[in-house]
Amino acid sequence: MRRRKLVVVATALAIVLASTLSACSGGGSETAAAEPAPPVCPKSWRTGWQALANDIDARVYCPSWLPYPLDGRFNGVFNGQTVDPDRSYLVKFLYFDAGLPGGPQEVHVVLRGYPGNTRLPRCDDSTVEDGKVVHHFSPCFSDPKGTRRFGTKRATLYTSNQGADQWHLLYAWRENGSLYTVSQHVTQPYTYAQVLRNLNRMMRTLVRIEPRAKAQS
Repeated sequence: MRRRKLVVVATALAIVLASTLSACSGGGSETAAAEPAPPVCPKSWRTGWQALANDIDARVYCPSWLPYPLDGRFNGVFNGQTVDPDRSYLVKFLYFDAGLPGGPQEVHVVLRGYPGNTRLPRCDDSTVEDGKVVHHFSPCFSDPKGTRRFGTKRATLYTSNQGADQWHLLYAWRENGSLYTVSQHVTQPYTYAQVLRNLNRMMRTLVRIEPRAKAQS
């Protein structure tokens, strides 16, 4: 009788162990399935980024997310892009409304790329002294406030910037022999802390766009 009880207990333990292992295995599958999908450049946005990559024959980064209410299409009302002879580019996304209660509101994001160049650009802050124009060159991005890693990207946060990035918080990182940046203006309706969160989200969800080989004529 005692031997029969031992067999029953052993069998019950084996069933419980098998059930536990099965549950653990199933839990792992659910965890894997719950992993977030990789970011995707929206189709209506990707057209402009792909054309830019092809035009400069270099890698660019599409933001798969932009702060509300920005539209990531290049042909938006206030959106636009410029490309310099050295293939460096600037892409801006802008929303502005002067008629809202509480004063004007602006959402302005700028993305830059400097293919084949990792140096910080220099800006000319010219002044007129004794009737003559005096050029004062300084880094366009300054006052760094530490670095942060986003995947393989190690980005530096700059808080004092010039040109189109004036009054912006800006992340800059070097990759594949090139310098890239993304910035947002600190102004209503977003606070400094909200802009920083927006930049962190944009950095985490950038999508790399490679140039396509041009067809041989």
